[in-house]
Amino acid sequence: MAISRRQFISYSTLALSSLTLPLEGFARRPVSFERLMDFKPYGNVTLVFTSDLHGHLKPLYFAEPMNLLAPEALRGTPGYLTGADFLKFYKIKPGSVDAYLGSCVSFIKLAQLYGMTGGAPQLSTVIKTTVRERGRDRCLLLDGGDTWATSGIALKTEGMAIVEWLNYMDYDYIVAHWDVTVGKEKFLDIVKNRLKAKMISYNITEEPFGELVFPPYDVVERGGVKIGIIGSSFPYTPLANPRKFTEGWSFGVKPEELQNHVRELREKHKVDLVVLLSHDGLPLDIALIKMVKGIDIVISGHTHDITPVPVRVGETLIVSPGSHGKFVGVMDLDVRKGKLQGYRFKLIPVLSEVVPEDKKAKELVKRWYAPYEKEFNTVVGKARTLLYKRDTLYSTWDRLIGEALADQLHGVDAVFGLDVATSPGYRWGTTVLPGQDITVEHVYDVLGITYPEVFVMKRKGRDLLALWEDVADNVFNPNPLYQQGGDMSRIYGVEYELKVNAKQGERIRNVRIKGKPLELDKEYTVAVYGGPPPPGVEPLKKNIRDIVIEYIKKKKDIEVERKPNVKVLDHPYNTDCYWR
Repeated sequence: MAISRRQFISYSTLALSSLTLPLEGFARRPVSFERLMDFKPYGNVTLVFTSDLHGHLKPLYFAEPMNLLAPEALRGTPGYLTGADFLKFYKIKPGSVDAYLGSCVSFIKLAQLYGMTGGAPQLSTVIKTTVRERGRDRCLLLDGGDTWATSGIALKTEGMAIVEWLNYMDYDYIVAHWDVTVGKEKFLDIVKNRLKAKMISYNITEEPFGELVFPPYDVVERGGVKIGIIGSSFPYTPLANPRKFTEGWSFGVKPEELQNHVRELREKHKVDLVVLLSHDGLPLDIALIKMVKGIDIVISGHTHDITPVPVRVGETLIVSPGSHGKFVGVMDLDVRKGKLQGYRFKLIPVLSEVVPEDKKAKELVKRWYAPYEKEFNTVVGKARTLLYKRDTLYSTWDRLIGEALADQLHGVDAVFGLDVATSPGYRWGTTVLPGQDITVEHVYDVLGITYPEVFVMKRKGRDLLALWEDVADNVFNPNPLYQQGGDMSRIYGVEYELKVNAKQGERIRNVRIKGKPLELDKEYTVAVYGGPPPPGVEPLKKNIRDIVIEYIKKKKDIEVERKPNVKVLDHPYNTDCYWR
């Protein structure tokens, strides 16, 4: 790839500079839509992309994590950058729009200043403006998956509200992960009959013979350039989600097969450019590209990472547009003589109160929401603490969910019968500011799963410890190829110490359950949700959403413990970033 170091720095600086006006500057002068969109067309091909919308058609608050803990070899690298470290790495000024959207630093203050982000009408305006300035014939519209699932409106409409918006925007290609949880038959109906965009994935095959379920790649021309685009869906979907959603399908990380597809595109189809549309996650994609040659651009989804500047691995550029509709990625490419000669890149911030709403998209959202508006807007309580979801180890939303489970089973002040409540470490879910009303839709947007049943069972201490160690090895494995997605499970009723860099099976230390040391042979009563039914265990009559809504209604004012239940022994752990 003929790009000099000087070009790389100048393009990267150009992409970043328009986002970093200091906070005090914005206080004097309101942010303008023109300022956000200030990115002059360049080259002859443009990639326009989103990822990990998680079913959100309306604006929302979403706080980036205070912590992304990593084993020593990965610490401080893209994929594991948060807070002040993120700002320093990308040279972003505190208080800027980019600092608000990309970092946890002073999130509450900046949220009050800049407002909500995302929303289909606003995303539509940004995408349409970008395409209009460059011409549709040179633009490729891509989405990196986790698109029509895990929100209230996605749940109520089986994803179809979001699918109609994708069709309205005329997306070209898409890959998948949580999208399959609408059910296998519904998923296939969507991608084969309802969705205009083409589902591509080289790593989903039929068992037992390995036939491809979807085309692994496609060849398309934009701006006179022949482009080969390969799709990669989340390789650990059958492990991350109940197997019923992908029964009969095999997934995986398959570098040799990926290399073969790249070679076929280069040698047989004579493409000028190879793009990988991936839902592997940024750390895995970085590791994968060290093994596969010949890919020019990777659009990386799944881990919700934000890359204000592309990550360069050899001759490959990797970019990730964050999540929840906070950014639209735009990558202008100069492709000549059969190769990439130069590029310019920008993540366009989607400030909901600044970006004008697209009229037709607004009408689309209104129509789909109409049957559910009254239910979703029902106020169930008021947040006195910031309710956030994303963090490696702990969140106030998960603490609240644990309290609700304990209350449901044994009363407000008694965690005497229930010993442990486990909440999955999902990366998605809306944020509620202190003083903000908590609505039914907020709860749905944090617990928007199609399998919300709650199960209560007995488990020995040694089995619980083995389970938690297994999750820790998934999250903190030093090889990103074996990190199977998600953050550490949240464990209500438990306190423990964590050594990130310890050997497998030795990371979890000094576990105390309800204030007493864990006993290996003692049976504990455990409540779980967000997974397949445990054998022989019947679900509670109420699902997790109903339990949490009922608890919030009872409490009214929600004040949640900010202090985590985990002590990290060998890695800094931030607990005040949002409140600075």
